[in-house]
Amino acid sequence: MSSGRLAANVMHFCRALRTAGLPVGPGQTLSALEAVEAVGVADRQVFYWALHAALVHRRDQREVFDQAFHIFWRNPDFLKRLMAMVLPPLSEAVEPEREEVSRRVADAMARQRRPGADAAPEERRPPKVEIDARLTISEVEVLRSRDFEQMSAAEVAAAKALIARLRLPVRSIATRRFSVDPAGPRVDLRRTLRQSLRRGGATIDLARCRRRVRPPTLVALCDISGSMSRYSRMLLHFLHAVTNDRDRVHSFVFGTRLTNVTRCLRQRDVDVALQRVGETVIDWSGGTRIGTSLNAFNVWWSRRVLGQGAVVLLITDGLERDDDTAGLAREMERLHKSCRRLIWLNPLLRYDGYAPKSIGARAMMPHVDDFRPVHSLDSLAGLVEALGGRASPRAAMAGWRMLAASAASPPGGGEA
Repeated sequence: MSSGRLAANVMHFCRALRTAGLPVGPGQTLSALEAVEAVGVADRQVFYWALHAALVHRRDQREVFDQAFHIFWRNPDFLKRLMAMVLPPLSEAVEPEREEVSRRVADAMARQRRPGADAAPEERRPPKVEIDARLTISEVEVLRSRDFEQMSAAEVAAAKALIARLRLPVRSIATRRFSVDPAGPRVDLRRTLRQSLRRGGATIDLARCRRRVRPPTLVALCDISGSMSRYSRMLLHFLHAVTNDRDRVHSFVFGTRLTNVTRCLRQRDVDVALQRVGETVIDWSGGTRIGTSLNAFNVWWSRRVLGQGAVVLLITDGLERDDDTAGLAREMERLHKSCRRLIWLNPLLRYDGYAPKSIGARAMMPHVDDFRPVHSLDSLAGLVEALGGRASPRAAMAGWRMLAASAASPPGGGEA
């Protein structure tokens, strides 16, 4: 360790992880050096898991660590993807099955320089370029419209701060109970009779009341499968802000099974809350079994949390792994009938040409009251407007249902 540059490289790798957003400090760096000294560098896989054990402490940090490791320790495939992000694009063609490198990792690797690079002579440095930004869009506006998947580490931190200040003005609904109101529209007969008996029945003063109103229960079902992992972290921050802003909020996550994380998100500290979520959930970034998870919710939790006009937020891309579309449609119908309003939040709606062609999306679409994107801060602002009762999605939902029905039928007619 003392004769080569391995210790310095491990230190620079830890700096890259810290730049990418992972909480890596001097203690974790020393632990990584001790782990590398214990296992050596003869086996690349053993070297990978030694650094992983010392530097990764939550499930949502695995993807960033994996990409940073393969780029920093010279995996050619990841280096090509990093260069593709740094260099200007030569064409607009996009490979649909290409695994993209995280923007956070790309920015962190671009900032890493070899020791002594900053001490270059002044004449070798490129001239400074001044840009007139008077007509450009402000940073906040760019941040609000940027996709969560394409944000850098600094942008993710700024987006989390904006999400923490987000408030959901869910429109209140009338309950069955009444409260005392001298100018209320309804006469309270019981209180009127009690007051008249106290006065001997000589005079009768009418007591009035008004029906109570309160915000409905909010239930969130968030998909944390592999296809949703890049969005689920930001959405958990959103659910944490909502949970600590109002009462009667219940949060569930599902991949291959359903997990109740309501108590974990009630922690005031968002880092502690997400750490407890990571310790509770065991199917993070796995497959997706939407029908099975909804069945577990309908059987065990529906009657407990869907009372008094509950609003349900179903956050998923609709990519179902199982082929039981009849079971998924049945569970969606039961969930739709058990709540006052069912809103489906799908990050795939960020694409202009998206259509609900998958078997899971076609089974879910007929039982949804509202269908919205959830990939940026602007999409979350649109959700706030929808929950506040300032948006009418009926015409849009009719179009989506027709599109799903046409995707279910083959071009020549007949059964699909």
